[in-house]
Amino acid sequence: MAEQSLHVYNTLTRKKERFEPINSPYVGMYVCGPTVYGDAHLGHAKSYVSFDLVLRYLRYLEYKVKYVQNITDVGHLVGDGDEGEDKLAKRARIEQVDPMQIAERYTNTYFRDMDKLNVLRPDITPRATGHIPEQIAMIQTLIKKGHAYDVDGNVYFDVSSDPDYGKLSGRTLDEAESGTRVEIASDKKNPADFALWKKADDGHLMKWDSPWGVGYPGWHIECSAMSSKYLGESFDIHGGGLENQFPHHECEIAQSECAHETQFVKYWMHNNMVTLEGQKMGKSLGNAINLNEFFTGDHQLLTRAWSPEVIRFFLLQSHYRSTTDFSEDALEAAETGLKNLHSIINSIDKAESGNGNEYPIKKMEADFEAVMNDDFNSAQAIAVVFEHGKELRKLITSGSVPSNLDEVKELLKSIVDEVLGIWPSADGGSSNLTGGLVELLIDIRKEARSNKDFALSDKIRDDLKELGVQLKDGKEGTTYELD
Repeated sequence: MAEQSLHVYNTLTRKKERFEPINSPYVGMYVCGPTVYGDAHLGHAKSYVSFDLVLRYLRYLEYKVKYVQNITDVGHLVGDGDEGEDKLAKRARIEQVDPMQIAERYTNTYFRDMDKLNVLRPDITPRATGHIPEQIAMIQTLIKKGHAYDVDGNVYFDVSSDPDYGKLSGRTLDEAESGTRVEIASDKKNPADFALWKKADDGHLMKWDSPWGVGYPGWHIECSAMSSKYLGESFDIHGGGLENQFPHHECEIAQSECAHETQFVKYWMHNNMVTLEGQKMGKSLGNAINLNEFFTGDHQLLTRAWSPEVIRFFLLQSHYRSTTDFSEDALEAAETGLKNLHSIINSIDKAESGNGNEYPIKKMEADFEAVMNDDFNSAQAIAVVFEHGKELRKLITSGSVPSNLDEVKELLKSIVDEVLGIWPSADGGSSNLTGGLVELLIDIRKEARSNKDFALSDKIRDDLKELGVQLKDGKEGTTYELD
């Protein structure tokens, strides 16, 4: 286990820190899940592919990870504040269905799309509506300890009671207040105070009984209650999108640490956003392309369909803390890169160990772990796979097949499949079947050329070109691209 080597950028301390779990080898990891009022888009994919990589690598290092990712199905208001309409209720009103129908539909489509992206399912997926008692109990604790107050059925967290409020985002209380829309008839003591429980009017469909009357929970209290229920009052990793750093995660820290009087989370991790022409891509901005539209090509900004494997590879080519700018040109480049990677892997995978020198497998392993231990650098990890893969294919093509090729294959499978999640798929998602047939024809063509049967060699090349397969002969052998 490379416990002493893994370093993680901690948003809380604004620096990379050596990863040391609270109770190694056990790791508690919580990532804010979707608010299920619409289909998941590319911005969601960036977040969940990023934390899927974190999960996979931690397990590669043999940590025993309990991964919790919630479903927000109540309490997340339009505008992310304390006033306005619930996002699910608004969608339900537009579609004239029950809010829980909206929640069920988009929870199902979310997991459908994540499965296609080869994102591993969380160990636990709690729903906010299924944990109302835990949220009420936590609010009662905050009131008892003097950190919250009830005003006519609304319960607010008193940010002035927490001297550490703002430590994650770096905002002072004055800055938090200045960034808050002040309602004319606000019942808050301070504009920056945030809702723990909201009073529901007669027309509100999603509401529950509470000690303060009929109402529904605030957005922030949900994650605090659910994460502490399944991971304890203090746990290792909390992840989410950069846009959730304030107010959502800041408020989570305040209410959790004031309720439990212990550090809430040791390492805070935030992925950066996906942009379209420099602007954040998101549902609220109206410029989001949902994942199913990518998979089918059914969107005005798309000229064709894109496979889930290409989307995943595209996202992994940038660091999780970097902005990823979307364009179809970038997707085309990712598709070409993935096809070349799969071509290399297929060449290695179908070869058998030979009599050549042992391949330096320890260096391959060390190169991969060095970049992943530097805050999960997936882009560099892919570069390492290409570098070693090309060298291996060169040795295989030249006839100097390494004697330890079986061990190399095992490591390659562990890296590309178990960690990166981009192994050639058996169902042809990246045309593994097609790739296998093309590789077979490349081998036949190679044999024909060695026998000086250039007519057959040229026929294979030309016929494949007519089928949309472009062969490229180089010093390291023959590769191909699909038009």
